[in-house]
Amino acid sequence: MLITAEYPYFRDRPEVWRDRLTTLVAATGVKVVTTYIPWRHHQPAAATPPDLTDAVAFVRLCGELGLKVIVKPGPFVHAELNYGGLPDWVCPLADPAIEPQLDADGAPATWSGSELDADGSAVPWPLPAPLGPRFAALAERWLHAAGQALFTPDLVTPAGPIIGSQIGNEGLFTNGARPLSAYDYSPSGLEFFRTVLAREYGDVAGYNARHGTAYTTLAEVEPPRGPATPLQHIDWGRFHAAYLSEVLRRWTDAFAPPVPIVLNLNPPAGEDGDLDSWLVRVRPETWDGLQYGFTNWMGVVSADRSAHARYVIAAKRAAGPNMEENWGFSKLYDTAYAAGATSFHQTLLALAAGATGFNIYTAIATTDWTPALDAVLSAPYPDCPPIDGDGRPTGKAAAVKMLADYFTLHGVEYLECAPVTYATWGLYPPYAAIGAWSSGAAEQCGRPLLDFHDRMRAAGHDYRIVDLEHADLAGHDRIALHGGQFMHRAVQEKLAAHLAAGGHVLLEGAQPLRDEHGEPCTLLADALRRTAPRDLTAEDQITVLSGAADAYLRIHPDHDVCYVTVLVQSHSDPVVELELRHRGRTHQIEIVAARGGAAVLRVVGGRLDDHLVKATNSHLGSAVSASIRLDGEHIAAAPSTDLCRIGGSTPSRRT
Repeated sequence: MLITAEYPYFRDRPEVWRDRLTTLVAATGVKVVTTYIPWRHHQPAAATPPDLTDAVAFVRLCGELGLKVIVKPGPFVHAELNYGGLPDWVCPLADPAIEPQLDADGAPATWSGSELDADGSAVPWPLPAPLGPRFAALAERWLHAAGQALFTPDLVTPAGPIIGSQIGNEGLFTNGARPLSAYDYSPSGLEFFRTVLAREYGDVAGYNARHGTAYTTLAEVEPPRGPATPLQHIDWGRFHAAYLSEVLRRWTDAFAPPVPIVLNLNPPAGEDGDLDSWLVRVRPETWDGLQYGFTNWMGVVSADRSAHARYVIAAKRAAGPNMEENWGFSKLYDTAYAAGATSFHQTLLALAAGATGFNIYTAIATTDWTPALDAVLSAPYPDCPPIDGDGRPTGKAAAVKMLADYFTLHGVEYLECAPVTYATWGLYPPYAAIGAWSSGAAEQCGRPLLDFHDRMRAAGHDYRIVDLEHADLAGHDRIALHGGQFMHRAVQEKLAAHLAAGGHVLLEGAQPLRDEHGEPCTLLADALRRTAPRDLTAEDQITVLSGAADAYLRIHPDHDVCYVTVLVQSHSDPVVELELRHRGRTHQIEIVAARGGAAVLRVVGGRLDDHLVKATNSHLGSAVSASIRLDGEHIAAAPSTDLCRIGGSTPSRRT
């Protein structure tokens, strides 16, 4: 399990680095540091080569202190920096040779620059088109220089501290969740769009045959900018997936990391069509050598069920770590984040939903940077992290340490445990490509997936997500999906084979009667007619009997060990009663936790083992005597004290 903490060295004086890092380890137990490496900080002027002296010094210091490092050079990093960390001189306003990224209306996609208007707000600047020749060359030159400076034998594992890297930021320019119409209609983007068309159709004759058109060259084909045929929308969705992959691959090749590469996709946004846009764009199965990772900046999931659903979907989309969980920002996002319980809840939810690690973002408050780097925010940055601007641990540090210590000890076993799920959502990206443009289309994926999520949670069930075009369906007994008028012949064959092998398919919407070429194809419909529905009852289950909470169960395949995670919603009574069925035994569980808090229990042989329960949530004014009752065993903590037992050691008292 990857347990990490962010420290933006470029916002602090080098003289305090050692103290802050030492305090981080002592107060939180986290031993892997993630850090952005902003291009604008290291190369503020185009005429001067990048100077990564302080980045190298920071990484070397981490190594001296026994810390591991994940380096993140962008080229766009966001991190609340002017122009997202890009240098001003790569802006199309500064260099007309740099192509802007364009939306469907031909307007530039923008980000706040370093200029301020009369009221002190940052002025939007156009973003460069990633595939534009001028910017692509400059970005690749920056990444190559960063790689040359950082990936020396003494800095890279096994001799050095660098164990991983991250490319891009939440997509390319924090745009992984944007609508499909938001970009990239630039000349270089459209050139690549036509390259993707050639891959799919072979040549213009193949395109014309499928679309019923009479173009003489693919260069004449325009992308959809609004309502269009379903096939045109599918083409543009395919382009978006390929575009994200292509740019990230080029940036990775330039950086040339000799360590694993992780991404940090932002979860889907909440407007109609946004989930479809995200689902069709984010295709981890097609990324060669890039590891899926995600972030959470969408809202307080214990209070907002829409944010909860989208966060869970991001965690379930593919195996990978949460690379940015908000542990430090309340003023920028929501005052609920001033309380450690909010982030504690979200971290445990991510892990329960499928994450393979978590990040404390940002772990250490910083106090020293120039307006050229960030002209908007004032110190400290962030405002409420586990380590404050004077280098002192705050109340959040203890909550982080509980999580870090618990999952340092049990993380491998936790990930070995399989989540108990009722069904698997079958994602069919062509439907998402259509639904991204029209919420009323017969073919869509986002809204049906959200409805499925809501039904599963209301019934107390967990679920998984698979990409039907790429996944092996073995081990996914129930496949739930939304149907439409067509479906790829290969996907219909896969689902029909799944039914023939004794699996179950729960089809909503229309039964597809045609294949991807519009030819008659009833393979799935015929298989459904031949198969009688079956009632599949899970032997193992965690059920919430009272209280407003989400509960998740993971079970070890070889040992009598399971993990129960309980996420208490913000409006819940602090007492949550549950029933656990495991290995033919039925157990009664009672958790007392703060509203908006959470708990995780390790149960071995039917007996309570190590556990964490959050007792206070200052944002909601909730403080309890945290406790766990498992059958006849009762463990409680002193009032307003978190309940914590790790490796048999506990400050709680047994009654």
